[in-house]
Amino acid sequence: MASNKEVKNIETINIALDETKSTVKKSTDEALKEIPQFTKAVNEYQQETIQATKDIADSFLDSQKEVIHSLQSLWVPYIENVQNSYLSYWGSPKRFTENYARAVSNITDSTIVATRLANNNIFATMETVKTSVQHARDNAKEFSRLNANVANTFENVARDNLRVHV
Repeated sequence: MASNKEVKNIETINIALDETKSTVKKSTDEALKEIPQFTKAVNEYQQETIQATKDIADSFLDSQKEVIHSLQSLWVPYIENVQNSYLSYWGSPKRFTENYARAVSNITDSTIVATRLANNNIFATMETVKTSVQHARDNAKEFSRLNANVANTFENVARDNLRVHV
């Protein structure tokens, strides 16, 4: 039979562990409440990155359009005269502009794809961390169970030894 002091010690230990468990629950509950904020931040980051890419491309293309129109209005008649005399179709300002616009479009598409790939890597990493946390949880439960079994074994061995010697 356990003495009054042993019972009191067990109660004190149980209270301390229960308080710790309660503190852990409060901390995890608070962390769970923050998930929507993190999700929102990631979504906003993705949207802002895509919008910024679009805005950069639009601004650049608008300025290039103005530059090209200005240069074309001035030089096209002269260049076409020279082209008709000496150059092939590939040197045409119109052809050059089309090729240039295609190149800018490809750069914009590549930037969006790179952003998508980066986001995919982030999500893959998040999945890996999620799996690692699950394994850590399972291992912690197994270690806790093992520790409890070892403690129970020591207790039983100690009691058996005390009975033999008493």
